[in-house]
Amino acid sequence: MADDKKTPAHGAGTKSGWFVRNHQFVERNAFLLLVLSFIVVTIGGLVQIVPLFYLDNTIEKVEGVRPYSPLETRGREIYVREGCYVCHSQMIRTMRDEQERYGHYSLAAESMYDRPFQWGSKRTGPDLARVGGRYSDAWHVAHFHNPRDLVPESIMPAYSWFAHTPVTAAGIADSLKVQQLMGVPYTDEMIASVQADFRTQADPDSGDVEALLARYPKAVARNFDGQPGISELDAVIAYLQMLGTLVDFSTYTPEPSR
Repeated sequence: MADDKKTPAHGAGTKSGWFVRNHQFVERNAFLLLVLSFIVVTIGGLVQIVPLFYLDNTIEKVEGVRPYSPLETRGREIYVREGCYVCHSQMIRTMRDEQERYGHYSLAAESMYDRPFQWGSKRTGPDLARVGGRYSDAWHVAHFHNPRDLVPESIMPAYSWFAHTPVTAAGIADSLKVQQLMGVPYTDEMIASVQADFRTQADPDSGDVEALLARYPKAVARNFDGQPGISELDAVIAYLQMLGTLVDFSTYTPEPSR
């Protein structure tokens, strides 16, 4: 005679069965699922982030890193405005192939004054962390005018209007003041000299280059686009020519891991 009794569900009456039943309740309650997910993510984030504030070598101290000059600041603003970080990273990983192609792996200290940081998450184009000094100003001018003239397979759009768009130092002093409040070591002298330093870096004959270099060591001062006046192209090239040039890696010794 067939057994009319129903076979109990797998795990019923066991700890695993209790977990399944209660987990289904959580899955069916969207608000509860959201709250519990938030708690888990918060705990995980704290476990990963909080210890970094107590490690001396979270950001290794290196010589040479400085805040951006006024012209470099304007160039960086244009770089961010155009979304260049979507296709170009500024973070060389510790893998051998990346170091052979791009140079020494990136240090956290190199981007300690970047707000927002420009590490990027995708490389449609090459990494730019050490592009400074790799190409001439004339190369950059031609590349922005039409990338395919230099790199036939490039899918980068042209930015020819950079050369025809004048740019000024308007608003940079206010930007530096805000960054000063956030801990970036801009001095009152740097802020007061924004207009002069902006002009001098793009046109060395118009100002005191020595004073500019005293405030911003290793800053490159020259007419970047080869045209009269100061254009967006001057600012962007000044920014790119600075990337990766501040730290002297021949004297750099990594701190031991802890």
